[in-house]
Amino acid sequence: MAILWTTFPPFPLRRDRGPLMRAVVCRAYGPPEDVVLGDVAEPVPGPGQLLVRVHAAAVNFPDVLLIAGKYQIRIPVPFTPGSELAGEVLAAGAGAPFAPGQRVFGATAVGAFAELALLDAASATLVPDDADLASAAAFGVTYRTAYHALRSVGQVSERDWVVVLGAAGGVGLAAVDLAVAMGARVLAAASSPEKLELCAQRGAQATVDYDRQDLKARIRELTDDSARVVIDPVGGRYSEPALRGLARGGTFITLGYAAGSIPAIPLNLVLLKGITVRGMEIRTFAADHPVEAARDLDELTQMFAAGTVRPYIGARFPLADTAAALRYVAERKVLGKVVIDVF
Repeated sequence: MAILWTTFPPFPLRRDRGPLMRAVVCRAYGPPEDVVLGDVAEPVPGPGQLLVRVHAAAVNFPDVLLIAGKYQIRIPVPFTPGSELAGEVLAAGAGAPFAPGQRVFGATAVGAFAELALLDAASATLVPDDADLASAAAFGVTYRTAYHALRSVGQVSERDWVVVLGAAGGVGLAAVDLAVAMGARVLAAASSPEKLELCAQRGAQATVDYDRQDLKARIRELTDDSARVVIDPVGGRYSEPALRGLARGGTFITLGYAAGSIPAIPLNLVLLKGITVRGMEIRTFAADHPVEAARDLDELTQMFAAGTVRPYIGARFPLADTAAALRYVAERKVLGKVVIDVF
């Protein structure tokens, strides 16, 4: 479904204050089909900021929640959604250590679904020479989320069994990729044979279809009752059986609720099995754990530069079809990442 084309003189600046660019705009909270593509004023980089010509932007489930007004924070409308991008530096504000022409990728709260976007230089990273811009755009948010969860929160070691729910989605497949790269054993849980086959191709040693099989029983059976960590970006009815499948003393990490509901965990299970339940939110992790965040980002950047991990891009859409891309993610149809091709 193509996005309605229109013009927005008031957003983000008046017409008489500069040239225009194309951008997707959320004018009022609602479903993906309500976003529109319009002419808005080009942004101007301030101190420490980069003006980036966006070549590719990745779609994440929080983008769907933000435009619906259902995320943990509410962005005042109108705004341009999109939180991760890759492209070419056009201009650098004072103190930003980048030069025009350099290829960068990074994350921003909003603004990625546009021809031009601003990035804080502190959050921008040079794209490795052998990496394409779509892969760079798809790498940042989900892989940082998964790596913080595995490395710092779960403290995963070699040979540990890691159970990943929603394992074919953005965060899920990133967790599969990274856990495999860390030498862990992965049990991938997803909702279809197609999704599980992709997880197996990415290195998962075991799989379970949690819509057709007993998740708790299969976790215990396939891991010989030694599952040490659960990575859960899904929530809903899958969380409790996954927690029940953990070995004694295991760690359950909640990252999000793509299934649409927040589960209520019986605390007696935590008590009887000595389980640790941890939450991890990408927005606040660096502020809460600056040392671990810096270490994780350095290690993750090295892995990407070396080609040890590359995101799987399951679907690509032009900027004019951003509404369809958001709907695709909202309905959990995606395998890996969805990318918007801007240029």
